[in-house]
Amino acid sequence: MYFRIRMSNNWNYIYFIAKKLQRKQAVTDDSLQGNKKAAKPITRIAILSISLAMVVNIVTIAVVEGFQQEVSRKVIGFGSHISIQKSGEISLMESSPLMKSEKFEQTLSRVEGVTHVQSVAYKPALLQSRGGVTQKEILGVVLKGVDKNYDWSFFKSYLKEGELPTFKDPSSTEVLISKRIASDLHYKLGDTINAYFVKQKPIQRQFQIVGIYETGLEDFDKELVFCYLPQVQQLNDWGIVAEITVDDTLADGELVIRAQVSGGNGNYRYDWGKGYERYAGFTICPTKDTIIKLVASDYWTFLDEPSGSLEHAKSETAIPDTAYLEIKVHGNKPAPCVFKLDPEGNLKKKFLSQDGLHYELDAGAKKVELESFPGHGSYREYIGSYELSVADFSDIKNQKYKIKKAVEFNPDFRQQVKVNSIKDNQADLFVWLSFLDVNLAIVLILMLIIGIVNMGSALLVLILVRTNFIGILKAMGASNLFVRKVFLVHTGQLILKGMIWGNVIGIGLCWLQYQFHIIPLDAKVYYLNTVPIEFNIWKIALLNIITLSVCLAVLFVPSLLISRINPAKSIRFK
Repeated sequence: MYFRIRMSNNWNYIYFIAKKLQRKQAVTDDSLQGNKKAAKPITRIAILSISLAMVVNIVTIAVVEGFQQEVSRKVIGFGSHISIQKSGEISLMESSPLMKSEKFEQTLSRVEGVTHVQSVAYKPALLQSRGGVTQKEILGVVLKGVDKNYDWSFFKSYLKEGELPTFKDPSSTEVLISKRIASDLHYKLGDTINAYFVKQKPIQRQFQIVGIYETGLEDFDKELVFCYLPQVQQLNDWGIVAEITVDDTLADGELVIRAQVSGGNGNYRYDWGKGYERYAGFTICPTKDTIIKLVASDYWTFLDEPSGSLEHAKSETAIPDTAYLEIKVHGNKPAPCVFKLDPEGNLKKKFLSQDGLHYELDAGAKKVELESFPGHGSYREYIGSYELSVADFSDIKNQKYKIKKAVEFNPDFRQQVKVNSIKDNQADLFVWLSFLDVNLAIVLILMLIIGIVNMGSALLVLILVRTNFIGILKAMGASNLFVRKVFLVHTGQLILKGMIWGNVIGIGLCWLQYQFHIIPLDAKVYYLNTVPIEFNIWKIALLNIITLSVCLAVLFVPSLLISRINPAKSIRFK
């Protein structure tokens, strides 16, 4: 009656008894060869299993979380959260150009959650190894053209040598390359790179290395080289580039003035001052000073199509370019043109500039001075894609919807485009990262089951070796529920002890890896050169709560054995 009246619902007594059991785990079992400790080894194994489960689970969570975060951050650093490119294109690196629009960029900047907007373009290239090497090597890369507005914050933390490009010169040839590319091609900081580009006629460009980076993301390090955006825009032949040239040979004794146009769709029209026509040139015998103006554009069907038209996705026309040719006649201007030729029948030119655009021709009684002013090209008005950064990557799906809505309902932007997130552009990689969550769940469940089984075994052993004690409690009036609470609290204390040791060891191991990068990885396989660690205090806390709750809930089943113990028999039990 004493238990039923005073102790049945008093948790202080339950904790007191459980504490005494905790301190006196050595139980003398005369039936087992005298004074043999029967319970202590079992409880130690149970505590060890819980500790081991916690260590494995904490390390697994930290590594998986770190791997997902680190790979995602590096992939985003090479690209962006959101990209906007031409509709219908599959590859971001080989897409058709977009026409730049300042109003559209301002609209994107005003979208809630967007923190940065930048313009980029891509161009495949072949890099040749450094001069002086016995055997020349060729490496295929992709040039990523960026402008002065580009966000370099990601690469600042991975810059190994030199500095980030500043692009102070409008024709800057500065490039940022990876340590992997520099090593493969035997380049060092300050060297000049020879790059080759496949076009109608292969061309060569030279770039200067101002910085070397290393992210450890092997697939990207060995591929991307960063340069000034106008270089890529021009190499892609976007827009129209026009120039007026003079043929080396004559036509019926007269100079042949010809338009040299590149870019666009290849179907050109020419405006020599009387509207667009198909004729790319004409002949002339200069008799006075004059300036010839050329406006060149492309078209699809009709000569009077509007320039830079965006009416139809497949019939866009490029922004036209303008070139000039200045002609000055010295001497007897009205005199007939009798140009001097070399033995091969070509015009004899007296060059007045090193670029070959300014020269003089001897025409007998007069001299004709010509200076060509090529167009600047409309390629600067085109980009490969827009890259957008957002404040919250976890809400990327909603941010994509907002940006897509702003694009589709913008009357100032009529181009056919599509909006992709980094998860769309790198779908295979992010699907692979998502599979890690499945592996994580399997490991956590298996380790939790191991801990539960061991603690269940420990509880059964504790009940069996304490049979006399249980009988005495029941004889004094303790209910089955009271005794179950005592043993559950006792087992819970063992679980907490194991969890504390597991947390200390698990977090300690993670800290050592985080600080000293003890365990390396093969970057070619795992995208990283060391095992990453990401501490998420909320997930670790949740792991501890779930572990304790599930173990106690499951251990309620073996505790039911107490109700089957008879006080009269158990007191005599040895």
